[in-house]
Amino acid sequence: MTGITPQPGILDIELYVSGQSSIAGREDALKLSSNENPFGPSPKAVEALRRSAHELHRYPSTDHGALRAAIGEVHGLDPDRIVCGVGSDEIIHFLCQGYAGPGDEVVYTEHGFSMYRISALAAGATPVVAPERERAVDVDALLAACTARTKLVFIANPANPTGTMIGGDALARLADGVPEGAILVLDGAYAEFADGYDGGAALAEGRENVVMLRTFSKLYGLGGMRVGWGYGPRAIVDVLTRIRGPFNLSGPALAAAEAAVRDRAFVAKCLAENARMRAWLAEALAARGVPSDPSSANFVLARFADAKEAEACDAWLKEAGIIVRRVGGYGLPHCLRITVGDESACRRVAHAIGQFREARG
Repeated sequence: MTGITPQPGILDIELYVSGQSSIAGREDALKLSSNENPFGPSPKAVEALRRSAHELHRYPSTDHGALRAAIGEVHGLDPDRIVCGVGSDEIIHFLCQGYAGPGDEVVYTEHGFSMYRISALAAGATPVVAPERERAVDVDALLAACTARTKLVFIANPANPTGTMIGGDALARLADGVPEGAILVLDGAYAEFADGYDGGAALAEGRENVVMLRTFSKLYGLGGMRVGWGYGPRAIVDVLTRIRGPFNLSGPALAAAEAAVRDRAFVAKCLAENARMRAWLAEALAARGVPSDPSSANFVLARFADAKEAEACDAWLKEAGIIVRRVGGYGLPHCLRITVGDESACRRVAHAIGQFREARG
């Protein structure tokens, strides 16, 4: 049928490709491609999910009040300034829908999360890429990329897929430097893994142009439930809440997330093990001639000589039943992103990469 066309920008969106999850013919495949918690969700979250099955005939809460209260209690935040979404991805989409459109620009970093571009295009806005410096956010480059048309500036801190991050002074300079009328969005999907970092909560608390995003998919092991949240000025949260569907989160998802955020003992265990094995894995890879930048997340970005070697190593690992993430789509074709698994997983992938290096002489 002729005459039916989508809005401008839609057909420029490339379909999102998730990390591979299986290898044909292998029952023992080790998945280290999606930065999932190797310990799974909190047992308390699982129990809450089981109990919620008795209420499947009921509509879920429309205001997510209990979950927002739990998040506020744990993080010391005002629940009225929290908005929940289907993963932080949905809140990225809300921000673009609410604040960017044709003629506007959305700025993000060179190796930034692909959803920034996708959501900008879906809103009809123009994506603008700012270069990074040695795989880290460059504040000066971001500010130089901004114009009077800039409405949103996205950074992930710690960043995905690099694992690098910038400190509080740089974040404050960025918040102070973005154009008037623009919003700085601090994507903290991996914030909990960075020791002593509040994910940008203090900046979002004290400024009218900063929004912080968080997720339950990584540390909390609830990727399958799809729950995220944002924190920012009341005026912005009010706009996002008006866009949000009234039943965007299911009852089971809300129950599991509330139990997960309250189980601080489980969180502490996961963080301690991630920090221990992240350091071990980075050192083990470096000893095998594969460097990585210091990571503040739950993965390391292994760097190879070139794209050809990275592809060869990826193929070698698949033969060994190990799935990692190629990140050519993020402008890093010579790298492989490797999730920090439990100790046995980390030893298995390090050993396999060592064998690969030895085989190539």
